[in-house]
Amino acid sequence: MTELKNAFDTVESRENMQVAALDLGSNSFHLVIARIVAHSVQTLHKVKLRVRLAEGLDKNNLLDDEAMARGIQALESFADSLKGFSPDTVRIVATNTLRKATNAKSFIKQARAVLPYPIEVIAGIEEARLIYQGVAHTVEDTGQRLIVDIGGGSTEFVIGEAFTPKLLRSLQLGCVTYNRRFFKQGELKQKLFSKAITTAQQELELIAGKYRKLGWQSCTCTSGTARAIAAVAEELELEDIANGITLKHLNQITEYCCKAGNIDDLQLECLEEGRKQVFAAGLAILTAIFKSLGIKSFKFSAAALREGVLYEMEDRLEHKDIRERTAQSLATRYDVDIDHAKRVLETTTKIYEEIAKDWNIKNSELRSLLGWSALLHEIGLQINSRGVQKHSAYVLQNAEMPGFNQEQQLLISTLVRFHRKKIRIAEIDEFTNYDTEQVHKLICLLRLGALLNIRRQDDILPEISFKVKDNTLKVSFPDEWLESDALFQADLETEQGYLTTLGIELVVS
Repeated sequence: MTELKNAFDTVESRENMQVAALDLGSNSFHLVIARIVAHSVQTLHKVKLRVRLAEGLDKNNLLDDEAMARGIQALESFADSLKGFSPDTVRIVATNTLRKATNAKSFIKQARAVLPYPIEVIAGIEEARLIYQGVAHTVEDTGQRLIVDIGGGSTEFVIGEAFTPKLLRSLQLGCVTYNRRFFKQGELKQKLFSKAITTAQQELELIAGKYRKLGWQSCTCTSGTARAIAAVAEELELEDIANGITLKHLNQITEYCCKAGNIDDLQLECLEEGRKQVFAAGLAILTAIFKSLGIKSFKFSAAALREGVLYEMEDRLEHKDIRERTAQSLATRYDVDIDHAKRVLETTTKIYEEIAKDWNIKNSELRSLLGWSALLHEIGLQINSRGVQKHSAYVLQNAEMPGFNQEQQLLISTLVRFHRKKIRIAEIDEFTNYDTEQVHKLICLLRLGALLNIRRQDDILPEISFKVKDNTLKVSFPDEWLESDALFQADLETEQGYLTTLGIELVVS
């Protein structure tokens, strides 16, 4: 026994990182707790709970109380699994239903009381990118590949090669929403399948041409619908499924469903009750995708959004940040004055470093988002120099920005919107992951960073120091420097008036 007890004493353990990803989907919530060792994800614990969040959306995109209650109940269960993990190891992403829900903030506030971690509502394109990363890191393939993920409220499509996505789209095709629309009574008839397929094909007209033109060598489908269809094909012992599921197989499964006549009469051991209820809708959507895109066959991958989130967490720690490529792309597209952007970044970062701790905004994410705001604050200059702050904010709020979730993108847009001129408190959005006071302070720092570089020249500023106490920010210049520049002094006096709107007193000495 002693020999066994000491057997591993001389074995060196490789460095590893424990992480957790929680995917708040429209049909199910998924939690994965894993450790990352040598760029490989090793799953330690996995939980999936059927929530059917999308069923709670009414025609005005209001999420009802019952759906919210189901979601909170699931999160309470996940909270037990997450005990012992530090906040830095947990990332929670929410997808289509919480993107659409007009009262999503109400749900997120309740969720934060259960799980004390930020909940990121991600855009459809960002969801597609993360799904691709999940598959690319876990499924070996050569050449270009098409990844399709049918969720409860939306379907994501990505064509990419190796670890690089080339074409990403998210469409409003979901097994929960299509079930409610076409199969709500549980009837399984050919005319209902045909109607659902045709409707999905109409939606697919938006992307079919571009995807067919780019092309792919293999197709991988992920998540619940694809898993269920592959399992049904195997249980029905359909021929030639070893090399992938084809349109012929999908039609055969549809025929089987129509013979059953009702969802409740499907005699399939591989379908759990929750999946059975939305199976026909997912089958119809996938059939439409095959027909519109001309897919020959697909293979199933268990890796999806949550795995993509896990690998993204590792990549960010290694500074392989997709956000840098996003910012570079925007800067190129809108001809940003790079030299001036760097000046504003340098000054804004200097102010932040000097006062962040005392002003209670010392946080790596806040620092990062403030930095991106500084680099992109004049992105709207290409549209018009007049009202540049408004043009910049519009671009940043509405552009596709891979690597940023919706709140991060909105915060950057908000900081940029008020980096100069008047501040209108009523136009500053309420955030779920950032305090109002934090947002106001970040606006103040970006404004000062831009103002101190208003001459757009290098090496003209003297050594300036910054101190804060409560809501007072003191800016100190060398003796007599301000007296020699009356215009600059006047600009600072005007700024003192603007900042009172935020409840911040600017003291200049």
